Amino acid sequence: MDVIDRAERYLQLHGRLIDRLRFEALFRGGPPERVLDVLRCYQNADGGFGNALEPDLRGAGSQPEPVEVAFWILDELDAFDSPMVAAACDYLARVSAPDGGVPFVLPSVRDTLHAPWWETSDSPPGSLIPTASIAGLLHKHGSTHPWLAAATDFCWSRIAALEEVGPYEARAIVTFLDLVTERDRAEAEFARLRGAILATVSFDVHETGHVHFPLDFAPEPLRLPLFTRDVLDHHLTAYMDTQFDDDKWGLNWLIWTPVVEHEWGGYLAVHRLKTLRAYGLLPEFCR
Repeated sequence: MDVIDRAERYLQLHGRLIDRLRFEALFRGGPPERVLDVLRCYQNADGGFGNALEPDLRGAGSQPEPVEVAFWILDELDAFDSPMVAAACDYLARVSAPDGGVPFVLPSVRDTLHAPWWETSDSPPGSLIPTASIAGLLHKHGSTHPWLAAATDFCWSRIAALEEVGPYEARAIVTFLDLVTERDRAEAEFARLRGAILATVSFDVHETGHVHFPLDFAPEPLRLPLFTRDVLDHHLTAYMDTQFDDDKWGLNWLIWTPVVEHEWGGYLAVHRLKTLRAYGLLPEFCR
């Protein structure tokens, strides 16, 4: 049984409907429209996304981070022409902080069940998580939504002020700098921050705990020279060897309620296959 078949079995046992349909669309030639139909069920009337699309935010209400999750799904389907995108950007414009960025999480999170790290002040400032990743994806797809200009200015300002970064912040910065259209500026900031970004990376494929590996930063080939191919190949080999034989597979952070084992596991299974294909190790479609 190859890695695709193993992942498919895992998804059938543990995955959410949206992740099973993503797998079908990406690797079995299934219709992407079915994925979009399910994704719409996670979008609220205000344009934001909730309803545990980001599994550690269990509530129905909209939050900024599930917008990023939705945009990655739309990106993989090349579906940024969906009306869901403009509606989500309208939502982001309404919840952005005065500095132009969207907060890490909104105070409304207190009214619902959520993982313990989703905490905030009463008036949270903008955060590179998830503003930078969302802005990067919008740049990739040529968005002209008005929210993007202010968000981009926020990202440039916040990145320019940084000397040290945490791993999640570093991953958002890499996404933004890799996808933003101002290439000279992006490459200059990347050169300045490359050492700080690499300091957040674990290169030992066997390291345990809440660590971040090269392929977390580069799930597909980057324009930025962050890792050498031999480093990536070492971790890609580990991806190819994934057995998907544990219902807790792939999660190296706190499992605070049992359902997230399955919801994140299915999402990560598809994510890992996408990475293997992006680096040329899987065919475009597999029957």
